[in-house]
Amino acid sequence: MVSPLLAKAAPEGREIVNVTPERAGWGYVGFRAIRLKAGETEALNTGANELCLVVLTGTVDVTVEGQTFAQLGTRNSVFDPVAPAAVFVPRGHAVGIKASRDAEVGLCTAPAGDAPRAVRVIDPASMRRSVRGTGSNTRYVCDVLPHDDPTADHLLVVEVITPAGHSSSYPPHKHDVEAPPTETQLEETYYHRLNPPQGFAFQRVYTDDRSIDEACAVEDHDVVMVPRGYHPVVAPHGYDLYYLNVMAGPNRFWVFKNDPAHEWMLATPPPPYKA
Repeated sequence: MVSPLLAKAAPEGREIVNVTPERAGWGYVGFRAIRLKAGETEALNTGANELCLVVLTGTVDVTVEGQTFAQLGTRNSVFDPVAPAAVFVPRGHAVGIKASRDAEVGLCTAPAGDAPRAVRVIDPASMRRSVRGTGSNTRYVCDVLPHDDPTADHLLVVEVITPAGHSSSYPPHKHDVEAPPTETQLEETYYHRLNPPQGFAFQRVYTDDRSIDEACAVEDHDVVMVPRGYHPVVAPHGYDLYYLNVMAGPNRFWVFKNDPAHEWMLATPPPPYKA
């Protein structure tokens, strides 16, 4: 039985996966991934939402209200060690996408606020890249649209690569209570890619009271929805894991709380083993 938090990908065709707030049963995050062959186009309107368009692979031209941003994207794979191209588009704008070579595009959305916002091409060179964790908890992060970037009203977007045999979003943490500065409420999607693509990974989503406790076996292009609770990920031996996170909530600020049962591993040095 497929978990209600797992959105399975279409193995072929333009639409890879589409998670709407209605499907997820929440109020903020939307995520859609599409494939475009060279020469193919996609048209959309942001409506009441703001949009962060992420060129996951390939190269596209993006047109917003008649202004074209040409030849965005250089990656052949999401596992290439370079940041993606991205475009932020405010509410109420017509958007056209045309692939100049085969492309995969992520469309990250959230409700827009009242403040006027500008269309912005986010320079890959400006994206903060960092290493998080140690040992088999090491992963590699690229902040596409972090909370300290004032571009958006609600959207946060980040890429993470977790090497084979490593854990990620670990120790387990959550962000489902609006209580800054200790924790904030953010819905989240994980768009997973595997290398090689026939692989799989595991993600658990659980709450303190176990009213949610779902373990998902994720395959290439699947999405896991995190409405609340802790949400660690593990990449098995032999398969590197990439995921694109989209987060949004009532306020655009990311502060999380670790699961107290597992926070011990952050101590330096770690506490002695007790049988």
